[in-house]
Amino acid sequence: MQERQLYEHKVQYYETDQMGVVHHSNYIRWFEEARNFILEAKGCSYRQMEEMGIIVPVTAVSAEYKAMSHFLDIVCVDARLKKYNGIKMTISYVLTDKESGEVRCKGESSHCFLNPQGQLLSLKRSFPEIHQIWEQILQEDQEKDPE
Repeated sequence: MQERQLYEHKVQYYETDQMGVVHHSNYIRWFEEARNFILEAKGCSYRQMEEMGIIVPVTAVSAEYKAMSHFLDIVCVDARLKKYNGIKMTISYVLTDKESGEVRCKGESSHCFLNPQGQLLSLKRSFPEIHQIWEQILQEDQEKDPE
């Protein structure tokens, strides 16, 4: 089994506030960066899905902040597919400091799949090849982190 690749983000100055701490909204952006990273690694990027007529909006997002991140820290994002049924999915995130391993943030995002007209889409029925990729990601993530 191939070792899981984590998405790494180097904190930029503009992501910090006057106290030199990362503004909370940036963690949500890093969730999205990690999702894109995973999908590209699996050969199924957002761009490819959108070109096929699959839109993946966020329906809910939550974050629990554990410790502060600062300018030039490298934050590793472990994003795992927690739930998937062909129509909706939930992804969990654990963000850690690369150097210390300290958990900085934990969170989740929920999504659905829509067609260009904004109607719910069943990947299993309409895009079985994409459904298979999501099923594979779910299986791999559950094997590594059975919850």
